[in-house]
Amino acid sequence: MSDSLILPAETRERAGKGASRALRREGRVPAVVYGSNEEPIAIHVEEKELTRQLMTGHFFNSIVEVEVGGKKVRTLPKDVAFHPVTDRPLHADFLRLAKDATVHVNVPVSFANEELAPGLKRGGVLNIVRHELELVCDADKIPDEIVIDVTGFDVGESIHISHVKLPKGSASAITDRDFTIATIVAPSALKSEEGDTTKAEEEASAE
Repeated sequence: MSDSLILPAETRERAGKGASRALRREGRVPAVVYGSNEEPIAIHVEEKELTRQLMTGHFFNSIVEVEVGGKKVRTLPKDVAFHPVTDRPLHADFLRLAKDATVHVNVPVSFANEELAPGLKRGGVLNIVRHELELVCDADKIPDEIVIDVTGFDVGESIHISHVKLPKGSASAITDRDFTIATIVAPSALKSEEGDTTKAEEEASAE
């Protein structure tokens, strides 16, 4: 798991669009901390620091310690709204985490031992259906990524969630089926498989 990130913040005294615009002109981003059966906290953070943390690539899978009013609030980033043209962050939401909390996160996948997959050695192509897995994790044990071992897989075979050994403290959020993560297809079959893959991806995005 990634180390916790620390994000200094200040409380917002005024709400509303006008106040938010004024904050953005000063290089600040309005935000809110909510959840855990406590009152929401309206805050603002430095745009440059928020952008830097977003650029780490694991911001949404990291515990963020929001420092406000001399205290640290343990949170998980839930959403950041961006300007449609400039991509500057406009607003951020942080979910307050209770002790021993579990969280829903999307964790990227990577593949290992491709040289030990007969199908890939014979020229097959690893056709990835899901680039991320939706997991339920202990808040203190969110993995940076899930590494999937493709040793032994041949052309025409699929890698399902049942093939994946998830780390301790993590479980699949989808439990009603043994869904496909990737398939190994022959190069000549790739084009005909694209239609099926697109359908699978659409089903995945609809879940």
